Amino acid sequence: MRIALFTETFLPKVDGIVTRLRHTVEHLQRSGNEVLIFSPDGGLTEYKGARIYGVSGFPLPWYPELKMAFPRPSIGYQLEKFQPDIIHVVNPAILGLAGVYYAKTMQIPLLASYHTHLPQYLQHYGLGMLEGVLWEFLKSAHNQAQLNLCTSTAMVQELTSHGIQRVDLWQRGVDTELFQPHLSSREMRSHLSQGHPESPLLLYVGRLGAEKEIDRIKPVLAAIPNARLALVGDGPHRQALQQHFAGTPTHFVGYLTGVELASAFASADAFIFPSRTETLGLVLLEAMAAGCPVVAARSGGIPDIVTDGVNGYLFDPKDEEGAIAATQRLLAHQEERETLRQNARLEAERWGWAAATRQLQDYYASAIR
Repeated sequence: MRIALFTETFLPKVDGIVTRLRHTVEHLQRSGNEVLIFSPDGGLTEYKGARIYGVSGFPLPWYPELKMAFPRPSIGYQLEKFQPDIIHVVNPAILGLAGVYYAKTMQIPLLASYHTHLPQYLQHYGLGMLEGVLWEFLKSAHNQAQLNLCTSTAMVQELTSHGIQRVDLWQRGVDTELFQPHLSSREMRSHLSQGHPESPLLLYVGRLGAEKEIDRIKPVLAAIPNARLALVGDGPHRQALQQHFAGTPTHFVGYLTGVELASAFASADAFIFPSRTETLGLVLLEAMAAGCPVVAARSGGIPDIVTDGVNGYLFDPKDEEGAIAATQRLLAHQEERETLRQNARLEAERWGWAAATRQLQDYYASAIR
């Protein structure tokens, strides 16, 4: 089938949404489908055989890595040429509204997916008073679709409770071939800990944004004797975080990709994830696939992945001491930690990208029917 994919973010941006879309596009193309991607212009014209139609835009003032690309008539011309069987809009906000509009005017089946919990993000950027307005906007856009997909059961419930209709679950996926426990290395551990490989090593990987609540890791770091913290990734909150963690043994590593990223996961003692706004938390699955024990907030889509005491530890996000106690317990019991590592890997092995993409193709076929 021919699939027109509208997304507000794509390569060269690095985040969980782009990771899912990269693997999805690759597997769709491998299965004989043809994908045309509409995204803010990032300088790429093709990915894994799929053509990218980049739409020029300008960086968001508070988040320069994200571009705002506005709909334009040339998108309709490209769709006329491509003749898609279905349009898939990912987090329709600005560019995605073109997908919603053309699906309606050209009578093309429409599927939408929800990956970023924007209403909760507003609280972290001083815009909480707009949450109700944003939900009404999201409801209006998503209810145009034949089907709306979420990546966790918590988000299925959340969208349904706010009046969004025809909601279903798009199963998680992770690259279990890339992320593997055997990639643990003393060299990487030394790099992440800035030359202290023997010290307890705490790891965070992801966007350095206010909504990720990374500042809440500081008390955990302080409570563990000789512990080091590595923050892998970048984002608009980096400067504020550097000030917040000043004087602590924290290494701002920047972006890592591929085998280097997999090695970072495998080499750490604990993956600390305090965010309370996750629709899924794909990075948690990557940590688990690499055998890195997870300590995460019991919030959003995270309990879909982490079973407390079985393949990681969950803490009450309202309990300031919860993350500390869970991390101390993890580091104090080596045998239990090894069991968690093994169980985390087994859980990740259940969720390959091929199966997730086959499920998506079935959803496409259902929407087309």
